[in-house]
Amino acid sequence: MKRLRSILATIIVTLGVILACIYWVAPIALSFYAARKVPTVARIIPTDLKDHSVSRASGMKLSYVGYDFEVPWNDLDESKTQLFPKDKPNKTMAILAFQSGLRLMVTYSKPRSFADQFGRDFKMPPQSFDAVFGPGAASSDYVFEKSVLEFTPDKMHYWSLSPAVHYREQTRLMIKSIMPVKAAESGIFNLQTGDYKGFQQGDPRMRPPMLNVELFANDGGIGIFFALDKYRNPAGLSQPEVNRIVQSLRRVPAAELASSTR
Repeated sequence: MKRLRSILATIIVTLGVILACIYWVAPIALSFYAARKVPTVARIIPTDLKDHSVSRASGMKLSYVGYDFEVPWNDLDESKTQLFPKDKPNKTMAILAFQSGLRLMVTYSKPRSFADQFGRDFKMPPQSFDAVFGPGAASSDYVFEKSVLEFTPDKMHYWSLSPAVHYREQTRLMIKSIMPVKAAESGIFNLQTGDYKGFQQGDPRMRPPMLNVELFANDGGIGIFFALDKYRNPAGLSQPEVNRIVQSLRRVPAAELASSTR
């Protein structure tokens, strides 16, 4: 009987150690593993733009997905313009093709689109969303993206004994690894103009095959994706050209928007 009690005690202690390892040690190990395996872009953080100049080249004023903006080019091939959704009068995406081979994809997103998507796909309520991505993330797409883009493996609390901390940080690191476009490896930059704040992913000086701009305000966000892989201009895309679009961006008033199909 005494030997049986000893065996049972040993089993209980062993199980306790195993459970402790699962509860505390495993999250620590997974944090180290996740940080070691992330792509290069997960270590890039937003910095301020150095060049704020605006191109004064001859261009066009365009109006799509509820926004007016200027482009420093006048070779838009309107026969190739595509608007989506095809079956609805209010368009949220426009694909614009220029004769130079440059293509722009302009998209509108509703306020709080990230939190709403997480709520649908992962059943994550706003309180949980804020707990993972920081206060205000559930009510502001800008706050959410800022939280993700500013996070790197260097900010992880590897030795924390709280599994919840490891869960939050590994989730944020996972999103940071997949959300930026490939061009973000050449730089991520803070943008701000008027009521809009956001980010530019990609440094045009490095000649990336694409560049992405996202701007957010209280009434929604706009994304402008530059596809440069077929762009035939030897000079490539310049920062002043990007700045021209960003600085000229204006939300179309509701009265004007009601009479427009773009």
